[in-house]
Amino acid sequence: WQPVGRPVVTMTSSLLENDLQARIDQIFSHLERLEILASKEPPNRRQNVKLRVDQLKYDVQHLQTALRNFQHRRYSRETQDREREELMSRTFTTNDADTSIPIDETLQLNSNLNNAHRGMDDLLGSGSSILTGLRDQRDTLKGTHKKMLDVANMLGLSNTVMRLIEKRATQDKFVMIGGMLLTCVVMFLVVKYLG
Repeated sequence: WQPVGRPVVTMTSSLLENDLQARIDQIFSHLERLEILASKEPPNRRQNVKLRVDQLKYDVQHLQTALRNFQHRRYSRETQDREREELMSRTFTTNDADTSIPIDETLQLNSNLNNAHRGMDDLLGSGSSILTGLRDQRDTLKGTHKKMLDVANMLGLSNTVMRLIEKRATQDKFVMIGGMLLTCVVMFLVVKYLG
């Protein structure tokens, strides 16, 4: 039994993994520059920009974890293929007088395969929990964004109301001063002409 094309696929996937790792490293360096640029943003935009940069860093870290998981699975698969090839190419011969079968090695291989299956199930479970966490985080961020917009709208309305109150207070002050002056003039005239 001979696996067809396995070394080419391994070489291609290895080159692809190296390329992906280089791109992820490049993204991390760009994110560091983005953090520096985000700190130079105006204060009213700085928090929003920093949230976006943090989200990008979180996403890239998950990509890094997914790549490592993929590399681990590939390494496990290559190890299993190599062990399978060794098992299939092994020749069984008799020893002088009695026949022996390496049952312990076969049991060990079976145990390794069962462990590999459990490992794959664990990887799928962790991948599923990561996706669930990402979905929950997206929903949380959407809710937070909506609340921030509501607060911003409410602050805008509050600013408008405060400006109207200040304008009304200024107008009331002028009316009061005008009324006091008019009262003083009337009292002066009454005292001068009637008194």
